[in-house]
Amino acid sequence: MKIAKLETFDTPYVCFVKATADTGDVGWGQTSTYQADITAEIFHRQVAPYALGTQVEDLEDTLRRTFEREHKFPGSYLRRAQAGLDTAVWDLRGKVAGKPVASLLGGSPGRVRAYASSMKRDITPEDEAARFVKLRDDLGFDAFKWRVGAEVGRDQDEWPGRTEAVIPIVSKALGDDVEKLVDGNSCYSPAKAIEVGRMLEDNGIGHFEEPCPYWEVDQTAEVRAALNIDVAGGEQDCELTAWQLAIEHKAVDILQPDIMYMGGICRTLEVCRMGERAGLPITPHAANLGLVTMCTMHLLRAIPNAGKYLEFSIEGLDYYPWQDGLFLNDPYRIEEGRATVTEAPGWGVEINPDWLARARHRVSERT
Repeated sequence: MKIAKLETFDTPYVCFVKATADTGDVGWGQTSTYQADITAEIFHRQVAPYALGTQVEDLEDTLRRTFEREHKFPGSYLRRAQAGLDTAVWDLRGKVAGKPVASLLGGSPGRVRAYASSMKRDITPEDEAARFVKLRDDLGFDAFKWRVGAEVGRDQDEWPGRTEAVIPIVSKALGDDVEKLVDGNSCYSPAKAIEVGRMLEDNGIGHFEEPCPYWEVDQTAEVRAALNIDVAGGEQDCELTAWQLAIEHKAVDILQPDIMYMGGICRTLEVCRMGERAGLPITPHAANLGLVTMCTMHLLRAIPNAGKYLEFSIEGLDYYPWQDGLFLNDPYRIEEGRATVTEAPGWGVEINPDWLARARHRVSERT
């Protein structure tokens, strides 16, 4: 079975990919979000030409060969485009086999514990606490993550005193029966990160994500060595050398690959195997309710070193207006703090035809 046609449907925020085999079988995937219209251009110029005519079963080699042919263009955009091919082919494989991707990966459908992930910094500590408590009581979430510092903030806060307030206020409101995580988004120098980390320790928070600029691996390692809580990171990294460096330098306790940033499931599995050899769990980055969260759910149901939970964005259309109407039905329903991978084949989601009709459509196919 060969890849005969590759189509994209894109806006500046989202690009879905449709892969059609020479048998007529179809799979749907997605490139990474943001600047997705640019990524679609890269997909058709630097990914599709190498994929067309290849065997569906040879996906991993096709991805490697694509990078070899485009070796002068390493980095994020190529990997984001490759994710569209990878995730579409995994969906196609699942539909042909009549199985969810989780089963193809050696796992099974079922529930995945989720943590409620806030993306906001322009929110008061009191309002953040209130919406967390409501989610805990209404949907059964028993783990939550919120933001400290300013994004890539050079030791500055979103506004003066916010971090010192949001840590204890949210933690106290949630009580002792939930797990608590915070994200620094590359804000701090090591000294400041350690200072904030001490506050986290004092307030029962066990997970400190990306405390220092993510590209400064030894800074993060310094923070990890100084604290008694888990330091996590890696969401931005898309090349395997970066993961090797982080592991060798003992920079983090938890690895957080983003499937779409990495270039899809195949390359994310390589990070998972690296983590398994190093004794490190995988808690992927999945910061929106595009396809990335569903792909992550399937992954977590299959890998042996899955972390404790799935990142699950709690932001609605006020923050992510582009999420409106992406899928039919409700693939991201939360019950008792858990999301569910169903027995439906492939990813188990259906792209909304109305959304596709409004998007820019492009086609690459064998001539």
